[in-house]
Amino acid sequence: MPTVSVGRDRLFSALGKSYSREEFEDLCFKFGIELDDVTTEKAIIRKERHLNEEDGGVGDDDGEIIYKIEVPANRYDLLCLEGIAQALRVFNEEQQTPTYTLASIPKDSMLKMHVKPQTSSIRPFVVCAVLRDITFDEASYNSFIDLQDKLHQNICRRRTLVAIGTHDLDTLQGPFTYEALHPKSINFVPLKQEKSFRADELMEFYKSDMKLKKFLQIIENSPVFPVIHDSKRTVLSLPPIINGAHSAITLKTKNVFIECTATDLTKANIVLNTMVTIFSAYCQRKFEVEPVEVIYSDGRSFIYPDLSVYNMEVPLSYITGSIGVSLEAEKVTSLLNRMQLRAEHSVLDDNKCNINVSVPPTRSDILHPCDVMEDVAIAYGYNDIPKRRLPSMKPLPLNQLEDLIRAEIAMNGFTEVLTWILCSNRENFALLNREDDRSSAVIIGNPRSSDFEAVRTSLMPGALKIIGHNKDHPKPIKLIHSLLDRIMEVLGTPFVPIGDNTGYYIQRSDAPEFLPGRQASIIYKGKHIGDFGIVHPQVLNNFVITDPCSFLEIDIEHFL
Repeated sequence: MPTVSVGRDRLFSALGKSYSREEFEDLCFKFGIELDDVTTEKAIIRKERHLNEEDGGVGDDDGEIIYKIEVPANRYDLLCLEGIAQALRVFNEEQQTPTYTLASIPKDSMLKMHVKPQTSSIRPFVVCAVLRDITFDEASYNSFIDLQDKLHQNICRRRTLVAIGTHDLDTLQGPFTYEALHPKSINFVPLKQEKSFRADELMEFYKSDMKLKKFLQIIENSPVFPVIHDSKRTVLSLPPIINGAHSAITLKTKNVFIECTATDLTKANIVLNTMVTIFSAYCQRKFEVEPVEVIYSDGRSFIYPDLSVYNMEVPLSYITGSIGVSLEAEKVTSLLNRMQLRAEHSVLDDNKCNINVSVPPTRSDILHPCDVMEDVAIAYGYNDIPKRRLPSMKPLPLNQLEDLIRAEIAMNGFTEVLTWILCSNRENFALLNREDDRSSAVIIGNPRSSDFEAVRTSLMPGALKIIGHNKDHPKPIKLIHSLLDRIMEVLGTPFVPIGDNTGYYIQRSDAPEFLPGRQASIIYKGKHIGDFGIVHPQVLNNFVITDPCSFLEIDIEHFL
């Protein structure tokens, strides 16, 4: 799961309260995240540079204390300090879940992003938004950049699915154009560089860049590269590789233009919503985002971001039944509100109760009623849920019978062996002097090894292989597949004359794996349930066994 590094003091300031390490660990556990490690800035630097403590030249003051917090992989809203702090404040009932809105501006006044048809061959989608009148300090600016990196590594799948570009809007002039051009026709100054490069030259230049070279393969073999221009043909970005230096954001940036190009539109919307909902808290009009109109060449038009609320109805009985705790509807709605899910309850005509949940744009992980149920369980407290044995954990009758027989025979000094269900076709037939009738064994279609070609039709090959590989073991070797009389005694099954179907009897058999005249079939209530006898010398020789062996196999399922 992702680990987020946050400054302890800044986090406590955002929470409005200081905690001891034990108190904060307990809060994290209750909320469903984990304090993975406590370190310092300088300790992290020393570790990255493989330095000893004395090499770092650091005294008692090791700098800011850093908390490394492990969060669920699908909670993209928790990938930065701001998201964690807000979630914990709401969980502690010290803040209401924010309501995110789009700025009310006429469609004609919106910024426009025009998408050219050539982009469909490489990265067909783009979504955009604007954060107006935002105020950064050094910590929030670094968190803004770090969140992009975290998203790129997580949901964006190393930029293959989504690539994020953030720009100082005041340095640009809309409308914008998203197009796909030949690499030699794209020329701009990339971020943190001073000279201009053609796009094909950039591919070569970044092959020595430890951070960016791993992204080159996404587009380098394409005949066209995706690129975003403003109305003056200023390059904003060459996604998914690098942004342009012209529109780089700084601490002084007041208006941020965010564009996400993608091969997966759903994930692009999640990424954009995560960026704008978290950092709209730093805007003058908190939690308000300015929309952008994206216009495709076929005339289709969409307004982004989509901050609409998703409504879900979940039966109260499903929630309480799954958790195993009887809860009133009011309690469930209160618990969900602590998890940033606005909830109300309604009573149906048959007196059954539904929980109506409003899922905000920050909670893209809520996909099914089971996700709602899980959040109720987290807020209620896993440690407070009474333990009980599930009906599904009751053992099957066959397993119970097996355990009883296993224990009884072990007490008689026999050794249990655990063998593979799969074996070679040769072990199944030829080594046992049996003919392969092509119908009694299940054959594996694409075996990884000649040792696992078929499902065993008997326990004998596995047992004999065990003996063959343990020739030096003290004799006699006593396996659990033996001791017929004792098994029947334990099962309360009497020995009866041949033909009597009230118990079991044995009769002469002619199986090729046993010596003629030294073997028998076991008949129980008229059914053939097993065989035993002295193993044929040729079979023993096939398994490289030098000592004589007797063998018993019985199907206990008939005793249920």
